[in-house]
Amino acid sequence: MRLTVRLTPRGGRDAVEGWARDEAGRAYLKVRVAAAPVDGAANAALVKLIARALKRPAGAVSIASGESARIKQLEIEGVDAEALAKVFGAP
Repeated sequence: MRLTVRLTPRGGRDAVEGWARDEAGRAYLKVRVAAAPVDGAANAALVKLIARALKRPAGAVSIASGESARIKQLEIEGVDAEALAKVFGAP
């Protein structure tokens, strides 16, 4: 399952803030992490936060694209759209 996320590093706390849409109408999940975007710390915090929220091992969540961008594509194994909606709400 692919999930589009907009990450805000140095956000003061680790939290999922809900869904939003870009100018083209595509849904993405807004996430903030306390970690700074240095040496992959913010990406690691994102993976850990999403994995914990979905009750999946951290190895089941990976960044498919956007390693250094705010908008990222996450690849999540063992999760479907229904499970995402149950945890994060509908987009």
